[in-house]
Amino acid sequence: MKPVQFHPEARAELRAAARYYESQQKGLGRRFLAAVRDGVNRVQSFPLAHRTVEEDVRQCRTWRFPFGLLYRVTPERFEIIAVMHLHREPGYWKRRLRAD
Repeated sequence: MKPVQFHPEARAELRAAARYYESQQKGLGRRFLAAVRDGVNRVQSFPLAHRTVEEDVRQCRTWRFPFGLLYRVTPERFEIIAVMHLHREPGYWKRRLRAD
């Protein structure tokens, strides 16, 4: 199975969201991380099953949380470009594609 690599800003988004949820309710941050982990597993198991949002970028939605994992598949790995809140700034992550 290909490895998963998080863009540094995607990893920061993941941590910030987990901290926020944990501050709202004890254990909720852990449940958020588990939902993201489940999404990563689905990406690895079924990489082409998720909808395309732009060229080679796909979105896997998390269960129970309003977040999506934006990713692309390369020959070497799965690249998580963003851990995006689905109701805020929809296109902000596109600049990360140019930064590669």
